[in-house]
Amino acid sequence: MAELKTKATGDSVEDFLNSIAHPVRKEDGLRLLQLFRDETGEEPIMWGPSIVGFGKYSYKYPSGKEMEWFPVGFSPRKQSLSIYIMLGDKDLEPFLIKLGKYKKAKSCIYIAKLADIDEKIFREMIRTSINLVHTKTQ
Repeated sequence: MAELKTKATGDSVEDFLNSIAHPVRKEDGLRLLQLFRDETGEEPIMWGPSIVGFGKYSYKYPSGKEMEWFPVGFSPRKQSLSIYIMLGDKDLEPFLIKLGKYKKAKSCIYIAKLADIDEKIFREMIRTSINLVHTKTQ
């Protein structure tokens, strides 16, 4: 089986965010940096060239394969903000009902801009995700 390509790096999160050309995406990225720091109590880590993750845990697939990943994070992509929240659909649904404008894929939530969502609900999602991961890994 192929090795996971996205790994934690020693790259500067601030340098990455400050290099974003799109002014709204850059502003939202810097705002997300502070918001995730506040809610997780963790320092950010670059994962690959464009994902900012908070915390680390060992994830075990049903096959038995293990990988190191982050419980919550984001990436300010060209089209939207990609938000990584490690909650299953059942745990995520109550938040999504109240979140605001978003699109959802299998492993992340896409937000056009932070102004489109309810920050209080978003903060609750982050706290719930990080607490759930910490509970499972203890």
